[in-house]
Amino acid sequence: MMWGDYGNYGWWWGGAVHMLLFWVVLILIIAALAKWIFGKPGDSSRDAPRGKSALDILKERYARGEIGKEEFEQKKRDLEG
Repeated sequence: MMWGDYGNYGWWWGGAVHMLLFWVVLILIIAALAKWIFGKPGDSSRDAPRGKSALDILKERYARGEIGKEEFEQKKRDLEG
């Protein structure tokens, strides 16, 4: 009898692999949720609008009056050069 010689070891190993996989996935999900919930707001790329170039941001800063004309022109040259 070929099946009787090995007992249920095949089932045990398959069950152990599935249980290990279950725990690994569960821990990864918990870690991802914790990072998402408790992550620092400044560390995320969600704060910077996507699709804006550095020149667009520079123009907005100039329009808001955060930088003067000379500084704007210098930074614009730096970005284009």
